[in-house]
Amino acid sequence: MLDNWVVMPTCLPLVRRRCHTCASEHFRTSGKFRVNANHKLIDAWLLALCTSCGETTKLTVLERMNVRSVRPDLLDRMHDNDPGLAAELLQDPVVRRRNRIALDWDDAWRLDTGGSDHLDREVIDISVHFTARIPVRPVRLIAEGCGLSRAEVERLITEGSLVSSVRLNGKLSDDFTFTLKR
Repeated sequence: MLDNWVVMPTCLPLVRRRCHTCASEHFRTSGKFRVNANHKLIDAWLLALCTSCGETTKLTVLERMNVRSVRPDLLDRMHDNDPGLAAELLQDPVVRRRNRIALDWDDAWRLDTGGSDHLDREVIDISVHFTARIPVRPVRLIAEGCGLSRAEVERLITEGSLVSSVRLNGKLSDDFTFTLKR
């Protein structure tokens, strides 16, 4: 029987970028946008505050675009400061590359295992599904979900008791499955 685990965000991740005021490297976004129109051109930014000094930085979303080329629903969501849109844009590789930022997902996600009734079985087949592109070490997920230490999970991988078609060392943000034999 295949059990399903779900990795889901609990809040927006921190934005990793150097602050020009205090040299901190973390910004927190609340999902607020600033939209500025100049004649037929529009600019839009996602606002983020430095976690140390509170300085505001603007993450460029739209730059000098013709107003008619922007979807009306996108503009409405920006005007409404939609936190879901902020989450989507932070996940967008084009936005991250344009603004030279990375995301820090520490303490911004949780694992839902659906209960611990699977832990007493001899063989456990688990499918892990990510609801957002959250880079997490599979060893950490398996340790948390099965109530093991990370060292114990590493030992099970080395012994061949924990197998998967993907590499379990390193970070993943895509769905995967694994089998644990006790």
